[in-house]
Amino acid sequence: MSNFIDRRLNSKNKSTINRQRFLRRYKNQIKKSVSDAISKRGVTDINSGENIVIPSKDLSEPVFHQGSGGIRDKVHPGNDQFITGDHIAKPPAQQSQKSGQGDASNSGEGEDEFTFSISKEEYLNLLFEDLELPNLEKNQLDKLIEYKTVRSGFCAEGVASNIDIVKSLQRSIARRIAMTSSKRKQLKEYQQALANLQQDKHDHISEERELKKLIKTLEEKIAKIPFIDTFDLRFRNFAKQAIPTSKAVMFCLMDVSGSMDQATKEIAKRFYILLYLFLSRTYKNIDVIYIRHHTQAKEVDEHEFFYSQETGGTIASSALELMNDIIIERYNDNQWNIYGAQASDGDNWADDSPHCKSLLINEILPKTRYFSYIEITQRAHQTLWQEYQQVMENNSNFAIEHIKEIADIYPVFRELFKKNTKNAA
Repeated sequence: MSNFIDRRLNSKNKSTINRQRFLRRYKNQIKKSVSDAISKRGVTDINSGENIVIPSKDLSEPVFHQGSGGIRDKVHPGNDQFITGDHIAKPPAQQSQKSGQGDASNSGEGEDEFTFSISKEEYLNLLFEDLELPNLEKNQLDKLIEYKTVRSGFCAEGVASNIDIVKSLQRSIARRIAMTSSKRKQLKEYQQALANLQQDKHDHISEERELKKLIKTLEEKIAKIPFIDTFDLRFRNFAKQAIPTSKAVMFCLMDVSGSMDQATKEIAKRFYILLYLFLSRTYKNIDVIYIRHHTQAKEVDEHEFFYSQETGGTIASSALELMNDIIIERYNDNQWNIYGAQASDGDNWADDSPHCKSLLINEILPKTRYFSYIEITQRAHQTLWQEYQQVMENNSNFAIEHIKEIADIYPVFRELFKKNTKNAA
């Protein structure tokens, strides 16, 4: 099958409809490729779209053809082998040439899989359709409105420090051209007439004197036009514009105790990537704070967060205490939209779990829009999960979910951020 690719420039929307039709038709294949590509990205690596690979077998087109059997009359060109009334044997069925596509071999030709590039916006739309940030509208009403001074065109009055010299001169030149255009045209005609008289060998003293008088009068009138007038002046105008709070901070808390192996950390990484991408659709500026903990918590960069070999026991409250300290020090909850996500295998000191519950209820949840706890384990739940269940019962901006394997990541994420059908109704 031949693939036709529209490479025309999209300046006049020549191929937009074809592209949208393609996205709708192969939506399932593209969404699967997008989900698979998440593991290859860094948490903050969203500056580009994605190259989606679709197997050739998924690009098959429906065709119409005649079925086997039946009587079909055909007209063949004349030849020296057959005469009217001869029966022609049906040619043997040919084996499909598509069986070797996609694989290189010594006996046949192959065909590469189809690669399709999608933009960043298309990538995010496919990944997070039918999802929303919980409590977004309700919390936004409590936020302070900030104002910024912005340029708002020009005005005819203002202080001297705000004079726009270029704009004022442009208006001055335009005014002088408009007011003197007829006089300049007439002046040019008089000057040309005077030049013609001076070139003539006959005497035209009286006519020359009259023309010179007219020329002088016009030059004086043109000179009386002021170079700049008060109504030429234009001043830069400034206005205060209300801006919504569009800053967000995401806290990533991860248990790195001895029970958290590299596979468990990899699952946590993929969840954090999804969360960051999702928040980037709503907020222009996002800060990401990485906190890793065992018996002690520490703020680190992305690489150390996922790949450091440091380990130890488990005191989960240390991460929550550090998160609260950072919020108080750097992120005023009246100006920042605060989100938190905690990933752990659930192993924690039994005496520390009630303290985690108290920190969440009294310190963290009143300041955050949404906090999610992800327990990555195949064992039975322990005290930390049980305490967090009690927190979830009385706090709508807190949720817990259980992940057993990689295949659970995306379904769990969709469960955490699914649209509230009650609010939508």
